[in-house]
Amino acid sequence: MTNTTPDGPPPDTGTGGGEVIELPAQGQKEELNGLGWLLGSEGSEISPTPMDTNVSVSRKTPAVRPICSEAFTRERVFEAASKGDSAQLGGLLDYLRANNKRLTSPEFTDAQNGKTALLKALLNLKDGRNDTVEVLLDIAEKTGDLKSIINASYKDIYYKGQTALHVAIERRSFDHVKLLVQKGADVQAKADGKFFQLNAGLGFYFGELPLSLAACTNQLNVVSFLMENPYTCADLTDKDSQGNTVLHALVTIADNTTENTDVITGMYDEILIQHNRLAKKRKVKLEAIENHQGLTPLKLAAKLGKIWLFRHMVQREFLDEEMRPLSRKFTEWVYGPVHSSLYDMTSLDTNEENSVLEIVVFGSEIPNRHEMLQIEPLRSLLEDKWDRFAAKIFLMNFLVYLIYLGIFTAVAVYRKEGQPPFPVEDDPLDRLRCTGEVIMVLGAVYFFCKGIIDFKRNRPNFKALYLDGFSEILFFLQAALLLVCTVMYSCGRREYVGPLVLSLALAWINILYYSRGSKEMGMYNVMMQRMILGDIVNFLFVYVVFLFGFSAAVVALIEDSPPAHTVARGRMVGVDVFQCKKPSYNDIRFTTLEMFKFTIGMGDLEFTDHVQYKEVFYILLISYIILTYILLLNMLIALMGNTVEKTSRESENIWKLQRALTILDMERTLPTALRTKLYSGVVKTLCFSGGYDECRRFFRVEEKNWKKWRSDLGVIQEEDPGNPHIIKPNTQESPGRGGSLWNLSPVLERIRGRQQQSSII
Repeated sequence: MTNTTPDGPPPDTGTGGGEVIELPAQGQKEELNGLGWLLGSEGSEISPTPMDTNVSVSRKTPAVRPICSEAFTRERVFEAASKGDSAQLGGLLDYLRANNKRLTSPEFTDAQNGKTALLKALLNLKDGRNDTVEVLLDIAEKTGDLKSIINASYKDIYYKGQTALHVAIERRSFDHVKLLVQKGADVQAKADGKFFQLNAGLGFYFGELPLSLAACTNQLNVVSFLMENPYTCADLTDKDSQGNTVLHALVTIADNTTENTDVITGMYDEILIQHNRLAKKRKVKLEAIENHQGLTPLKLAAKLGKIWLFRHMVQREFLDEEMRPLSRKFTEWVYGPVHSSLYDMTSLDTNEENSVLEIVVFGSEIPNRHEMLQIEPLRSLLEDKWDRFAAKIFLMNFLVYLIYLGIFTAVAVYRKEGQPPFPVEDDPLDRLRCTGEVIMVLGAVYFFCKGIIDFKRNRPNFKALYLDGFSEILFFLQAALLLVCTVMYSCGRREYVGPLVLSLALAWINILYYSRGSKEMGMYNVMMQRMILGDIVNFLFVYVVFLFGFSAAVVALIEDSPPAHTVARGRMVGVDVFQCKKPSYNDIRFTTLEMFKFTIGMGDLEFTDHVQYKEVFYILLISYIILTYILLLNMLIALMGNTVEKTSRESENIWKLQRALTILDMERTLPTALRTKLYSGVVKTLCFSGGYDECRRFFRVEEKNWKKWRSDLGVIQEEDPGNPHIIKPNTQESPGRGGSLWNLSPVLERIRGRQQQSSII
């Protein structure tokens, strides 16, 4: 028990000066406490300071004069720890025993953040050494406080949960890490303060756990020790507050640079290899563990756009026989520069919920997803889907839409004049017109519902339009306008014609959506969309400012009541003369239209004579022509040319992304039974050393590599192309690239065999 006085904990009795003083009286103590309360607010939030600072962040206390050389205070112990001077700690053990105190007692910890003397010493290592660390651990062990001081953590909101083991790892002191683990450090302690949270601004996210910190700071020796030691081994399946394991943490800190990618991929593979070697009996798959968002490390890499790490993960191939189960790529055979590779489709294809392919294709927040789709096997997988079923469905949809558009156009052009709604007459043509109107409305309902579903699944944003295009938005507007037209028609409003013709115009524009089926037309459409969303939008913003600004100035300059300008026509006496009245420039709409004509070179130089100050009018007109007709239009042309040049380099990848969106949309509309039959790949059983077999679904890709020739590929052991380690199970290859994922009935097997025999004969 800690000795306390009626007024609180015992005061410090000295700092080693040898001079004895009297304790302050009760009144003086209350006065000091009152002054401290006045100078420092009790509940005010203190800004975070560096965790290794030597400046105390707690409230200042009145200076206490030394009482005797054997007395120790927190300041004295912290000063010795920060300087690494173990001599200043002489007599500390006797003092603690005499006063029944420990190093974790409130008198020896920072009340503001919970920092202990051990944390202070580890934060102040000099060349990886601090002699006070061993002294403090020895004192804590002799006072029965070893586990408490080793696992004591920060209490403030910024560094909450950080223990001495975290600090030793961050300071890259392997010796102290081993010492702390040997003494009983908690290897699963979680530092979950604000400083260690993801997207918290100032700070560093590493996954909270000591093992994750060592992995994210590229300390392989520490990682190996924490995974395998005679004391307490770290649990690699443990998760942080966001559900991330050490593999998730590595994915999170990847930044797509070459140096970072080399570090992360090396550490990632080493953790997999060591875990596979240590956990053979449990067979826990680290890469199958999901975080709170339902994402495995592979899916997280896809969602965050970590393209180089993602490429390494899907193309990982181990040559060592013992580590081959960790491979996601297996070289089937090689002939010259041609490599036939089998890619593991686990988590990649759409047969699994929230697959990697869906994450990348529909992930509008991923800026480089059009580049990620060019990574094998995603590129070949999409090509296979397009060739086997998507191209045929896309062509059929295009023909159906052309028929719908023809009906839409005919009904709009040959509509009835008068007051709607019109009754159905007993006439074949009128019944045909009504049938066309019903088809129009049903098509609008379909496009409207489809648009809502697409927007819920993938919310549109302006940045995503650069890659996804805006065809889905145009289809939705087309349907919405036509539905508004239907409501107005039913209510007897003649203004229904307005939404009708606007919807018709959009319906014809939406034919460009089907240009995705052609590479040349698709790339051209991509360039056009990029120019509309970039150059033309910026041009229109500036141009509208000039147009309305100069139009308002001209209207203000016109006289209030100009004489009507009329032109008399006709020669016959007694016949009413037709008078043509020219519109007045007092109308802002007419003036804006006239100013717009000057922009496109069709303006009338005889603008108007009804101005108060012609000189000012000429200045406005000339300035407007220079700024718009000469400056803005030529800038627009130059910018559009630059856009075409830049977009041409990546337009093919963007077109492939837009086509991938179409492929997956069409795949989702198929019945489940048919969709299952159309999945790509082959099912094979892998035979590994030790009698371990595993059945996986693969996708075969034939690649040409003129830099890498046949060598020790690990898998190939024969002279002829083939793989003795890969054995086909009873459920064999799927259609498309050979084979199926379902069993054929015996009857169908006989029929198939007879057909094959007849074809051979």
